[in-house]
Amino acid sequence: MTTIDSRPVKIGVQLAPQHVDFAALRRAVAEAEDSGVDLVFNWDHFLPISGDEHGKHFECWTTLAAWAGQTSRVLLGPLVTAISFRNPDLVADMARTVDHISGGRLVLGIGAGAMERDFAEYGYEFGTPGSRVNALAEALPRIERRFAKLNPPPVRKIPVLIGGGGERRTLRLVARHADIWHWFSSGEEFARKKRVLAEHCAEIGRDPGEIELSAGVGGDPEAAGPPLLEQGVTTFTLEAHGPEFDLSAVRAWVAWRDRLGR
Repeated sequence: MTTIDSRPVKIGVQLAPQHVDFAALRRAVAEAEDSGVDLVFNWDHFLPISGDEHGKHFECWTTLAAWAGQTSRVLLGPLVTAISFRNPDLVADMARTVDHISGGRLVLGIGAGAMERDFAEYGYEFGTPGSRVNALAEALPRIERRFAKLNPPPVRKIPVLIGGGGERRTLRLVARHADIWHWFSSGEEFARKKRVLAEHCAEIGRDPGEIELSAGVGGDPEAAGPPLLEQGVTTFTLEAHGPEFDLSAVRAWVAWRDRLGR
């Protein structure tokens, strides 16, 4: 069994698919892989989330398929796909297909969705936070069942990453279904949510150490990394935005990982 102490430290980068041509995204993912990162994420939005709201933007899963064919080593996934945008069985099939294209490197990042403008622009019902979490709760078992039915099956057990920190319901879903839990900030808030997650795991008899902890980070890795590492975080993900996709901060975190020797 993998334990927190034995789990390797991984560095991820989320490449924002906004305000760029696709050629820039191809160059960025190639540079990210060459930099030594372990994971490359995009996001599941239909419109830019910063800057010109009508600016250039590319769709999540077709971008991942292209990246899967272009890369050879890094893990790939959405951070995170909004379950209400697609039928859950279709999500499982798409994930299985990208897993095959990549040779077994897909991480299925999934969440309830939170950007109302995405929903409105493409004609989806936004509903309420509760209804969106209900959709996620209904989807996760369907995805698991569809994985078991697909022919051919996924290359390996596709890791499920759940993003979100709702303490009453989302973290309960993390305890039951996730291989990885990602929270988009760190510090004291992360520590509290980690305690809540452990309580939900105890309710169902699951060892919380089975769940890999992932956090969004930035700044100096020598200052920001060790406190999270002490909390059990082993995946550290930064953001990079175009048009230049400056990966200097990412390289600093990769160097910190290498100095740790984990």
